Amino acid sequence: MRLWTVHPRYLDPQGLVALWREALLARAVLRGETRGYRHHPQLRRFQAHAVPRSAISLFLAGVHAEARARGYSFDASKVGPVRTALARVPTTSGQLDHEWQHLLGKLRVRNPELFKRWCLLRRPEAHPLFEIVPGGVAEWERV
Repeated sequence: MRLWTVHPRYLDPQGLVALWREALLARAVLRGETRGYRHHPQLRRFQAHAVPRSAISLFLAGVHAEARARGYSFDASKVGPVRTALARVPTTSGQLDHEWQHLLGKLRVRNPELFKRWCLLRRPEAHPLFEIVPGGVAEWERV
């Protein structure tokens, strides 16, 4: 499971579809609808949020918006209620940088054209849910 900090616009088609599915799984976990993945490290920042279900809904809304902009037909009814005044999730600049390098590695192999488009970008934009703060790679990240 990878719930990307980077904005979904940087993902290739396979990555965007995978993110949608994984975020829906994360929402099911946060709702207590599944027995697996309850302790997955990627969920920690959502579980730490004052309103975890609303945070994952806002995350899904961002993924859905990117899919819609690309002409994909992801089911909007799966997003759930979105609170736009929700507190953003603090995430470190080191985490964003780590994920960016990880994504570029995937794109280099899977989608060289997209890799060429993004490889010179030093600092990508984050998903709108996240507020980037100074710091290293998150403790829950597998490095």
